[in-house]
Amino acid sequence: EVQLVESGGGLVQAGGSLRLSCAHSRVTFEDYAIGWFRQAPGKEREGVSCIDSPDGSTDYGDSVKGRFTISSDNVKNTVYLQMNSLKPEDTAVYYCAFVGSVCSLYEETYDYWGQGTQVTVSS
Repeated sequence: EVQLVESGGGLVQAGGSLRLSCAHSRVTFEDYAIGWFRQAPGKEREGVSCIDSPDGSTDYGDSVKGRFTISSDNVKNTVYLQMNSLKPEDTAVYYCAFVGSVCSLYEETYDYWGQGTQVTVSS
């Protein structure tokens, strides 16, 4: 089992920035991916970004391209989501998830999930 813990959420004004962290337990898979997803009230969960390990390939949802950047620190077993130029529509609970396979923005792909961290962007 892989455990994941998100942190870094909070309240920020539109145009501001936040950096989310996803600390995960050590994994023994040679290839795996960490994904970020979000779910706003009354909406379905949406794929935000993902990153492959070890090659570092990334993918982004259309709504965040050019504003969000995903990165990983494999020594610290942590994946980051730098969120810039935040908009009120980015308000959601953000989750990170693990899959022992390639990066995907489809939540059905993932096997393990964190508890989520709230991001609220005020206008």
